[in-house]
Amino acid sequence: MAMGGIGGWCESGAEGRPTYRLTRSALLRGLGVVYVSAFGSLAVQLDGLIGSRGILPAAEFLDRAGQILGTGPATYWRLPTLFWLDASDRALHGVCWGGLGLGVLLIAGILPGPCLALLWLFYLSLTVAGQVFLGYQWDSLLLEAGLLALLLTPWCLRLDRASDLPGPFAVWMFRWLVFRLMFQSGVVKLTSGDPVWLTWKALDYHYQTQPLPAWTSWYFHQMPAWFQILSLVFMFYAELVAPFFIFGPRILRRIGFLSLVLFQALIAASGNYGFFNLLTAILCLSLLDDRDWFRVTLAWREKTKRVDRFLLPPKPWSWPRRVALGVVAGIVFAVTAGQTLETVWPVVVVPVPIQVVSQWLEPLRIANPYGLFRVMTTDRPEITVEGSDDGVSWKPYRFRWKPGELNRRPRFATPHLPRLDWQMWFAALAGDCRSAPWFLRFEQRLLSGTPEVLALLRENPFPDRPPRYIRARLSLDTFTRWGSKDWWVSEDVGLFCPPRDGGG
Repeated sequence: MAMGGIGGWCESGAEGRPTYRLTRSALLRGLGVVYVSAFGSLAVQLDGLIGSRGILPAAEFLDRAGQILGTGPATYWRLPTLFWLDASDRALHGVCWGGLGLGVLLIAGILPGPCLALLWLFYLSLTVAGQVFLGYQWDSLLLEAGLLALLLTPWCLRLDRASDLPGPFAVWMFRWLVFRLMFQSGVVKLTSGDPVWLTWKALDYHYQTQPLPAWTSWYFHQMPAWFQILSLVFMFYAELVAPFFIFGPRILRRIGFLSLVLFQALIAASGNYGFFNLLTAILCLSLLDDRDWFRVTLAWREKTKRVDRFLLPPKPWSWPRRVALGVVAGIVFAVTAGQTLETVWPVVVVPVPIQVVSQWLEPLRIANPYGLFRVMTTDRPEITVEGSDDGVSWKPYRFRWKPGELNRRPRFATPHLPRLDWQMWFAALAGDCRSAPWFLRFEQRLLSGTPEVLALLRENPFPDRPPRYIRARLSLDTFTRWGSKDWWVSEDVGLFCPPRDGGG
């Protein structure tokens, strides 16, 4: 080692190269935290979303898919989920709570390899069965990160006792993922041709039109024009410039790390995006190597008398494992490099073999394109669902997180992701309920008074029995200005879904 003891181990590997033991430990345990957040958030919504009495029951979905596509290897690959075996409520909850428990074990560093393999399989199964409710980019991001974690993890009993040296290429694949996530998100804003981005006015609208604003969003919205432009400059820096620091020397990687984590912190401070910002910040840990952790860990290791564990000579990876890493990582890199080229230069034609492999991998969600807020919405259409017993007097259903009452302060939900509230935002953008078929199922559950679906709401105006009629109105909502007692101003624009009769 170039230096004695821990200092030498943290400074370089056997050939003077940086090492990644502490980075790997922090990265994998951090993914455990994200998995716990994701599974825990989903567990409390599962029955109402995809349970047997939910809005889009998983069992019905798979039965219908089997009837249309047939039951065989091709269908199972197209829809890879454990719930082909059993899609009952008990199975759904078993997988969800099992994932939460495995996430806790991963945080503790116990059996990291098997835990990560099962976590990936469980979350993929829920993502497929969850249909539209688990179709967000961060669901795919977690699955892609989970696969890369399998390439990085030691297969041992305890993570802190692993003697192998993490391969630099496995760490590099995480860096490549961070680069693609950020860079593609920046590029699509410019290539979309959206005039709101091109005229630097996007943040004049973003804080009030994002899916689930927080109370801080109101204050960000009140900021002067110079502040919004300065914020936009930093955003484009974080998405288009800082990602290139990932592949630079150590000092640039540190600057990139701080820039990207600060960017995620600002996003998290101004809105609700579930576990996305936490996951992205944890992936950014791959930009560090063990030298960056040295001062923090040395004092703790000496205090707890555990220095000796880190003086053990590293064991090289076996050739089968190196080959497996190279094959999987090479395939993922080839596909995602093609996606990135298409994002930057849409006229580029990706070679046919890579297109075929990309289509083949698509069901697994392990090589994904990214690009958040390609087009900035300038209006906030908001849906109000109402019930009535006589078709004349209407009472609104109140949601837990999305805007409703004008004087109710927006709330933080992070890292919880209220998926029904998020889908209401997408449905409102569609313009009417015919463009959001799941919404009709949602209304039918309200007409039936289904407890599992009503549990997703904050307030049921018909606690004794369901209403005879249901309808949905559409409004345009905007933030108020300084001095108002309310948070929102609302302008009714008509029906989103006409009245439906649920009576017999």
